[in-house]
Amino acid sequence: MSKPVRIAFLGGLGEIGRNCMAVEQDKKILLIDCGLMFPKAEHGDDIDVIIPDFTWLLERKDRIVGCVATHGHEDHVGALQYLLQDASFPLYGSALTLGLARNRIAEARLTDKTKFIEVSDNDRIKIGPFDVEFIPVTHSVPHAHAIALHTAQGVIVHSGDFKIDLTPVDHRRTDLARLGSLSSNEGIRLLMLDSTNAGERGHAPSESDVGAVLRAIFNEHRGKRIITASFASHIHRVQQIADAAIDSGRVVVPLGRSMIN
Repeated sequence: MSKPVRIAFLGGLGEIGRNCMAVEQDKKILLIDCGLMFPKAEHGDDIDVIIPDFTWLLERKDRIVGCVATHGHEDHVGALQYLLQDASFPLYGSALTLGLARNRIAEARLTDKTKFIEVSDNDRIKIGPFDVEFIPVTHSVPHAHAIALHTAQGVIVHSGDFKIDLTPVDHRRTDLARLGSLSSNEGIRLLMLDSTNAGERGHAPSESDVGAVLRAIFNEHRGKRIITASFASHIHRVQQIADAAIDSGRVVVPLGRSMIN
């Protein structure tokens, strides 16, 4: 009889933020992401962030063998600093993902509660009883991964946040070939996909197309000040803004704590 595999969601379903999933096998627990959610107007003015309910997890904290971070956005790694106050486990992710997570964990002075273990595209490693594969995906923050868990119950794929961009700025595409081979050769027992804007028709524009528009706007308005807005973690967008500014003879002035950092 195959060993059971249990999945528990501590947040991230039907909401933007608090992404946190626990997978249990052989009485060990692997986390995929541990994010926070920024409050909306209806939450009131006295709430800074909303985090997953860790009650169930902390009752089993000795079973946690690690956390796999799909990418470095706050809604996927921003709650680690709160969980690490009461638990200790290693964190796995790409170099950029770990760097973004480390900043927040260091601010909370909790770097001694974890180890930062860097992985590369298509790495397949053992974390406790879990066989974990890191599949490259394109996202607004570079070096994101989908996660394939090769378990006793078959392959479980967690997409993380992703987009299909055939001409990404860094030429690092979502590895559809690997996802296809998993489906054809091993079979995917459970597929969990990011669903943000899944109900919208059409295709997401390529980030390279955005760069072309930026250059056109900057060239059209030479000699004038241009103000742009971007998430600091959207590194390719920031780079394209800087490239367009330099090409049109402008000086770039970053504003905002996260952007300067």
